[in-house]
Parts: sequence; C-alpha cells; structure tokens
Amino acid sequence: MIRKLGTLPPMATAIPPLKNSEKIERGYAQVEGEVSNNAAAAASSIIVASYNIRYAVGSYLISNGLLRKIGLRGDRKRSKHVANNIQAAASAFTTGQLMPRVDMLALQEADKQTKRAGKHHVARELAEALKLDWIHVPAGLPRGVKPKARQWWLDFEEPIELYDPGDTGIALLSRLPLSNVTRIDLPWHECPWRPRLAMAATVTIGERNLRIINAHVDPHAAVGGQLEQLEALVLEADKNSGPTLILGDFNTLSKTKVAETRGFFERHGYSTPFPSGTATWRGMGIRLHADWIFYRDLKISKWGVARPLSVSDHWPIWAEVEL
Repeated sequence: MIRKLGTLPPMATAIPPLKNSEKIERGYAQVEGEVSNNAAAAASSIIVASYNIRYAVGSYLISNGLLRKIGLRGDRKRSKHVANNIQAAASAFTTGQLMPRVDMLALQEADKQTKRAGKHHVARELAEALKLDWIHVPAGLPRGVKPKARQWWLDFEEPIELYDPGDTGIALLSRLPLSNVTRIDLPWHECPWRPRLAMAATVTIGERNLRIINAHVDPHAAVGGQLEQLEALVLEADKNSGPTLILGDFNTLSKTKVAETRGFFERHGYSTPFPSGTATWRGMGIRLHADWIFYRDLKISKWGVARPLSVSDHWPIWAEVEL
C-alpha cells in the first residue's frame, strides 16, 4: 500500500485514479524568504510542528455539527472566516508567543478549494503567509457516490459535498529543501470518502538528511485497522537508516489507543517527548491526545502544545529537533 509518486497501488476501495498532475502540488517560498532558508540550513536544530488544521474552519467541531444538522449553520461568511483563521495560524507559527518560529510544518485536513473551506487552498495560502516552500498531497476523493454512515461519535464533521470539485489532503511546509517525496496510501477498507494518507520527504540540513513522515491515521478503522496503518508507516520509515520523524494526527481517541500507538512505536525503536494523555484536541469540554511526534536517531530538547488557538479543533504540537 506504499508507493512512490507516479505509480498506482492496489486499493481496498475503488477510487478513480488521480491524474499525474493531481498527485502532488508543489510551491516555493517568495524570494525574500531565501535569507532565512539559508540560516535554517546552517542551524544546529530546527523547530518541527504538526497541525490538523481542519481546513481552518474553527474549533467548534461538535457544536457546529449539531447546528448544521438542524439547519442553523450558514456559509455566508465562510470564506472570510477561513481566511482570518489562516492568518491567525500564520501568526501563531511566526511570532514566538505560543511556540518558537516553525521551520517545518506538517498539516492534516488541508483542504484545497472545497466549499467547506470557503474555496481556499489552505496549505498554499498558509505557506505563502509563512514564506515557506510547500508540498500538498491530495486525497483523491470520489464524486457522486454517497459515503457510508460513520460511527455516531464521529459524525459531527462537515462532509465534502458529493460533487464538490475541491479535495482535502496533507501537506508539508518547509524553510528547508525537500527531496525524495513519497506518497503513502495507508491501508483502509471502510469508505471511499475517507481514504487515509501519509507522505514522506527528506529534509536537507547542511550536509545532514532527516526523513520526515506526515500521517493522518483513520479514526473509523475497525479493530486492527489502525495497527495496519501504523505498520505501513514503519515499513516506509525502515527504508531509511538515518534520523527519522513520524508525526501527525493518529486519532488516538481513547486511553487504549493512546497506549497501543505509543507501545507500537516504542517496540519499533521510536521515542516521543509527549507524556501519554497530553491534550491536543478538544470539543464540548472533552480533551484527548490525538497528535504525536515520534523520533528515531535524534534528540528532542524542547517540545510543546501551542494553545490557545481556535483555528481548528486540534492544537499544533511542536518539538525542537537536534541532529
């Protein structure tokens, strides 16, 4: 279920294959960002962050979902609202108030011109605000096929409409050169509207290389489904013998899944600076540990959760990585 860009894997659920031009998008920082790029390449440590930005629609997942179901959630100001949230996120990643200025940012639920995101290209616009290079890997959603019902406790999310020409996906934003980009289609079997992706890239810091994997693991997976996806991530990571980061939204929505996910990576030689139970998601007074950074052959000297920030129902997590 892992492939380099440009190859077609077997899929558990039929999805029309993406065109070559749709498999990856890439953009580059503005010229005035080059000085900071050079400085980052010579640094002895970098700040890496992960953020399920939830298409920058805000933090009220459950309450807005309930309002939408009874027809009280409108879209008239959606575009302006998302634009303001993208700017709020950019401020959080640059001003140093909630966290140090970020050098590498992994995004999940980065929509590209969907109606629910107010037609914004979230990854590109955030990267432009941060003056970072960016890579977006789209999910490749089907069109016109009704999604299967979700578990009720996961049914607050606003779906992408059946014929919406936009897409969602994951992204890497970077102040440093990225190479050897790999798309990873995680094993999934539930519904063509909910594929799960990861992506990997090599980050060059001077003469050193760091392999980074950005993942969005499925909360809908049946028993063993999440484990199957974690195994795919480690399989890809094991192709690289050097320093490695695996980070993202692992949807560990219970104490059992927190323990299982942490234990899985520790058995495979990875560590994490985050104590189990660190709140990275909130909704209706509930706080859960959904997002993680796992590392191998590295040192993490500092870490944290950037809050308060109301751009998403998740908070960004970050770490200072020393090579």
